[in-house]
Amino acid sequence: MFDIRFCSKFLFALVVAVGIDGARGEAAALHEVEPASVAGKPGSIIRVWPLQGGGPTGADSFRILYRSTGLNGEPIAVSGSIFIPSGPPPAGGRNVIAWAHPTTGVVPSCAPSLMPDDAGMIWGLADMLAQGYVVTATDYPGLGTRGPHPYLIGVSEGRAVLDSVRAARDLPSAGASNRFAVWGHSQGGHASLYTGELAASYAPDLKLVGVAAAAPATYLVELFDADAESATGKELTAMALYSWSALYHHPASSLVEPGAMGVYEAMARDCIESVPEFVALDKAETPLSKERFLKADPTETEPWRSIMLRNTPGQAPAGAPVFIAQGSADTTVRPDITVKFATALCKQGARVHFIKLPGVTHTFAAKDSVRQALAWMRDRFRGAPAPTNCGN
Repeated sequence: MFDIRFCSKFLFALVVAVGIDGARGEAAALHEVEPASVAGKPGSIIRVWPLQGGGPTGADSFRILYRSTGLNGEPIAVSGSIFIPSGPPPAGGRNVIAWAHPTTGVVPSCAPSLMPDDAGMIWGLADMLAQGYVVTATDYPGLGTRGPHPYLIGVSEGRAVLDSVRAARDLPSAGASNRFAVWGHSQGGHASLYTGELAASYAPDLKLVGVAAAAPATYLVELFDADAESATGKELTAMALYSWSALYHHPASSLVEPGAMGVYEAMARDCIESVPEFVALDKAETPLSKERFLKADPTETEPWRSIMLRNTPGQAPAGAPVFIAQGSADTTVRPDITVKFATALCKQGARVHFIKLPGVTHTFAAKDSVRQALAWMRDRFRGAPAPTNCGN
């Protein structure tokens, strides 16, 4: 039987869709691009237009379509948003903060830049702009553009983030320098860590000063295993299997119980479009939460286990000092897994500043750590020695 909270969520989404479907359809059409237009330098802009919902007062806010690199080295188009402070840029240009968003879904309509309040999903955005930063916010490949979205595929996320910074530099009105920090939450924390690992080889024209992550997805096998019985974990597993089966042409039916296929596909195609929906997902009992969902454990079954292992960060140098924030009440990204990852980074020689957030759940890890993250990033931009509590 469907949980009433789950049904209410979809009823609300249906009602809202009646009002915004036309606007979203028009916006999505702007993301369409002819194949001949995609070829070009990674990070170069294909199209710019106003961002629906705008941004903080006084800032210029745009939706952008820019070039990046696909998993097979092919040119692709990626959508996203860019926020520019008011006034002229300083000598040397504005520093950039690249935001990497948490899970919003895995189908093209789940792109944050297509949502009514993209700016409202970026914790600390007003403060970043007030401090003079250009803020980029990639949608990631396959969100807002032709799918499938390579969910939790590190190289895909990292390239999209790096090319969003290049896109800011390609937009004359942004006045962006080549200096940037990356800041992400959950899936975006995973993206941030991969951005650090890829920056020097993929984007040597950029200067990364720091990698900041709130409740990042790290050891994927352990995370999927730990979340296997939770409602949130089952929805995220459904999204992952939906993405990976399309991307690598392995049928999800090899894992999903036949009787659960319909609900699995509906859950996998769901979008998380607002902070209240993140909260609801933390608390809801979805249809999959009370049923047997999988007939095999993906963390122990190929090719799924290998996909998780290949896309676990920490297998290359961090690329810059690292800031990690983790809530103690997080039941989606378990604190002990994040602590284990931070310890491993320390052993590799990275300078890691780890902060604990007592009583904070997964949904609010970025919200409750953004002031500390911004202070940490500001110090990295000004060249202060990076703090570390490795060994403590």
